Amino acid sequence: MVQCPSCARVQEPSLVCLRCGSPIAADLDLFAALSLPRKLQIDLPRLEQAYHDLGRRIHPDRFATSPLTLRDSSLRATATLTRAYRTLRDPVSRGLYWLELNGHKLAENNQRVPQDLAELVFEVQEQIAGLRVVRERQSAGAQELGAQVAAKRMDLQRALDELFDDLTALFARFDAAEGNHRDSLFAQLKSTLAKIAYMRTLIRDVDRELDSAKAA
Repeated sequence: MVQCPSCARVQEPSLVCLRCGSPIAADLDLFAALSLPRKLQIDLPRLEQAYHDLGRRIHPDRFATSPLTLRDSSLRATATLTRAYRTLRDPVSRGLYWLELNGHKLAENNQRVPQDLAELVFEVQEQIAGLRVVRERQSAGAQELGAQVAAKRMDLQRALDELFDDLTALFARFDAAEGNHRDSLFAQLKSTLAKIAYMRTLIRDVDRELDSAKAA
């Protein structure tokens, strides 16, 4: 239970007092902060509407001349609301938060190549290395090799798009599962999120090398 800093009403945790509408710096999970059900599949228009509605009600500008406790509650409630919106609107950050919320954690700095993507990854890494050597030595064939890397970049994007499709399907399976049936899904969620992170990093490296080749 939390107490409103303005009217002193005691109520269930919320960012807004149900009696007087004042902001409350409540300790909430990010779904509850936006009054959303604790599910991975989110109604994005509803999320947007909740964010903007709550944002207007608790914005610090509305309480600039209020007592310090109320100003502080407004600042803290707004920070929670902003974090909730930014986290839940993005499927990857939402999945990572879901792991955190349920006592799981994705291994940090996992550099292991996903086995089912290994062939594509190694091929791209070899092409990047070759393009870098050709560019640094100002050798012939840089343009042709750059075109090959650019074509392979499209393969990486398709693979990343498929991973996001897998993530969407996994969210649906999580929401439909109950109790212990969810346990096996956490490993799949970790694997999919790790693959997405790896592919994003690889695409970033490819883009950086292609940009350097164009500038040379």
